[in-house]
Amino acid sequence: MKQWISLLLAALVPLSAIAPAAANDTPKVSAKSAVVMSENGDLLFAHDEDLLLPMASTTKLMTALLVAERRDLDEKIEIDAAWCGLEGSSMYLRPGQLYTIRELLTGLLLVSGNDAARALACITAGDELSFAALMNDRAATLGMSRSHFMNPHGLNEPEHYSTAHDLAVLMRAVMEQPALAEILGMSSATVGEQQIHNHNKLLRRCVGCLGGKTGYTAVAGRCLVSCVERDGMRLFCVTLSDPNDWNDHVCLYDWAYSRFEMRQLDGKSFGYELPVFSGVESSVRAIPAQEIRFLLPKGAQPQYVLNLPMYCFAPVRGNALAGKLVVQLDGRILAEAEMVYEKTIPVK
Repeated sequence: MKQWISLLLAALVPLSAIAPAAANDTPKVSAKSAVVMSENGDLLFAHDEDLLLPMASTTKLMTALLVAERRDLDEKIEIDAAWCGLEGSSMYLRPGQLYTIRELLTGLLLVSGNDAARALACITAGDELSFAALMNDRAATLGMSRSHFMNPHGLNEPEHYSTAHDLAVLMRAVMEQPALAEILGMSSATVGEQQIHNHNKLLRRCVGCLGGKTGYTAVAGRCLVSCVERDGMRLFCVTLSDPNDWNDHVCLYDWAYSRFEMRQLDGKSFGYELPVFSGVESSVRAIPAQEIRFLLPKGAQPQYVLNLPMYCFAPVRGNALAGKLVVQLDGRILAEAEMVYEKTIPVK
């Protein structure tokens, strides 16, 4: 019978030594609701993050995601008169013009064109109401359980709302789409005969900003969703109903990056030697099957809990399952990975 061991490879630092920040050190924001979220979904900062609020044109992130997932972005579309002249921000579409879907997405995300939102919704689902149903379905698959969409542009409707937490989840999905990430990072673009400029001032004001989406209505106030990457760590920030949103995002990112870090483990940086009996070599390393990344307060020392056999017999097959690694901090699981044998060990 194979015998197993559970190994604790690092001890925890006392909680008081690794607390991310004292209560009076937590940033103060002007927003009704705000979050800073890691690429893994960890919340570094949260202020009424589940409060249901209108989200104005940050709605267009969901519109863009659905279109990018469902349409050929190089497809050319002739503009219909019914898509033109919508109130609010616009890319000033005119009937009979030809645009690619990529160009419409650029107008949607850079200058927040409500006309582009309607055009893309109708192209994709036939009409805005049908597209809204797709938006709600996609929100459910993303786990945006406290969001409800009624239109593709974000103009005020009573049952059109989201939360700071849900919008951070949405932005994570959007940034996984290379075409959308590229558009959101543009400072300007030429669309047809227009030179358009990105409304997102964080591209200039915030170190490492990869992109974002603004929003405003009199009811929703100023809304802002953004993404920043520094030192290989990607974070997402959302503020809703925030009169000081640009400064709040900069301050929240500076605070988060000063207190947290992303660590990673792979087969080169982490392993455990196991004895091998009757093999041409006397031991073999067990290593993580894939790279794992996890967020920690700076200076924290996590636990690495390994569940592995005490030894193994040759032959040992490389990449075969050896056991499991669990990374913990103060009893909370940060990451998990299967452990596999690094190489094949034949019989002696």
